[in-house]
Amino acid sequence: MLERLNAFYPVRYTAFGLCVLIALLSLFTLVGFGVGGWYFLLFAGLSALGLWDLRQTRSSVLRNYPVIGHLRFMLEKIRPEMRQYFLESDNEATPFSRSQRSLAYARAKGETDKRPFGTQHDQNADGHEWLNHSLQPSHIATHDFRLTIGGAACAQPYEASVFNISAMSFGSLSANAIQALNAGARRGGFAHDTGEGSISAYHRLHGGDLIWEVASGYFGCRDEDGRFSPERFKANAMDAQVKMIEIKLSQGAKPGVGGILPGAKVTPEIAAARGVPVGVDCISPASHSAFSTPLELMHFIAQLRELSGGKPVGFKLCIGHPWEWFAMVKAMLQTGITPDFIVVDGSEGGTGAAPLEFTDHVGAPLQEGLRLVHNTLVGVNLRDRISVGCAGKVISAFDIVRAMAIGADWCNSARGFMFALGCIQAQSCHTGTCPTGVTTQDPVRQQALVVPDKADRVYHFHQNTLKALKELVQAAGLQHPREITAHHLVRRVSENEVRLLANLLPSTPAGALLTDVGAQHAVFTTYWGRASAERFTLG
Repeated sequence: MLERLNAFYPVRYTAFGLCVLIALLSLFTLVGFGVGGWYFLLFAGLSALGLWDLRQTRSSVLRNYPVIGHLRFMLEKIRPEMRQYFLESDNEATPFSRSQRSLAYARAKGETDKRPFGTQHDQNADGHEWLNHSLQPSHIATHDFRLTIGGAACAQPYEASVFNISAMSFGSLSANAIQALNAGARRGGFAHDTGEGSISAYHRLHGGDLIWEVASGYFGCRDEDGRFSPERFKANAMDAQVKMIEIKLSQGAKPGVGGILPGAKVTPEIAAARGVPVGVDCISPASHSAFSTPLELMHFIAQLRELSGGKPVGFKLCIGHPWEWFAMVKAMLQTGITPDFIVVDGSEGGTGAAPLEFTDHVGAPLQEGLRLVHNTLVGVNLRDRISVGCAGKVISAFDIVRAMAIGADWCNSARGFMFALGCIQAQSCHTGTCPTGVTTQDPVRQQALVVPDKADRVYHFHQNTLKALKELVQAAGLQHPREITAHHLVRRVSENEVRLLANLLPSTPAGALLTDVGAQHAVFTTYWGRASAERFTLG
């Protein structure tokens, strides 16, 4: 019957037709009886919308389904929220599960993070991991775990927390979000990475410790042509609030890609922080202009260390071509110049928007990248001179334990602290319509983020995560998270087999790359000998 009716009148136009019919009836009752005005306005508007749908040329859905077709786009727009609230299981991660988010929310609010009635995880599933505990647990006086970052050439080493705020720029985050993060960091005595957008006025308001990220755009330290300016760098780097300088080589969200902030978004505040003209497109090149070889990179590190008055200087990267990383290590050996720290960004990281192909398929995940960096430094006897940090989906104390077992000395978290600010994973960070005011420059939307309240949540998330870390370290019978190794973690590899992480991940004996490369993992036998300190390309 519908097919017969459709031959004379397209059934898909029914919603549009009903709108026109009700609009006409409402007009009749309005003219004849003086009632129905609101109905007329509503349905006349919908009728006009349907007429526009039929005449527009951009959407075939709306041309075929006038008026009712908009429902499809409305549902698509709220699909992430509907999915996370009604469809996802607690342990389904897209990209963070309800269980992970709930843990961050509870710790940020100071609520209980305990869960009754046993685990919700399938402990017989392949990939399930656990920490082996001791029958003689230790007792640790404080959860304030710290490490000293700064080598022999560093005059102002930094006593860093093992858990810090990862790089997120003002511009990507709102002014209120930056304030809350920095105020929380000040109260908890941990570090706040500025991101490549440099140091804004909002980073300075509360005086929290800063890691200043210097990227390829040299924001905050550039001349009029966009090149590195030693004078402008020194002016910012000597600020007492800046504790470390981090050169960004690449990032986990979009390794190998630069970026552009359209001129319309370059407000006076953003322009002042970055040192760029207001209203002009702000370009982040894909690569640095201050150096072009591994040797030049080492000399650039030494230059920044000197200009900053001896503060720790290091670099951040997501591992890509292994020979480029090997070339940097060889440049360290050849020059005798070493960074004070290296931060390994896993490809699973990323708070902002990136092309889908890069998010899903470019760059090494944290486990592989971090393990390669750790093993290489061990193999050339530099591991004890260089602190190694990491970032990439670090939310819980177990995430920190696992990262340290792989080779990290400390962890950074971006999205964990976004959850502490109230982020609901709406995944609209790039649209300017963030529902919680975290990732928007809309002055009205960001008013929803009340700085004092969210600063408390940032502080509590950090503190309660470290308290949970303390309990794990004590359970393992250790005194500090840095004592955790891959020998402490176990992974299920099949239904009937489990193995120590130490037996699954490759390792390198101390100094082995200086003597017997042939006995090492295939990545070393293939590329170590062909890498050169003089160039990033493969020899």
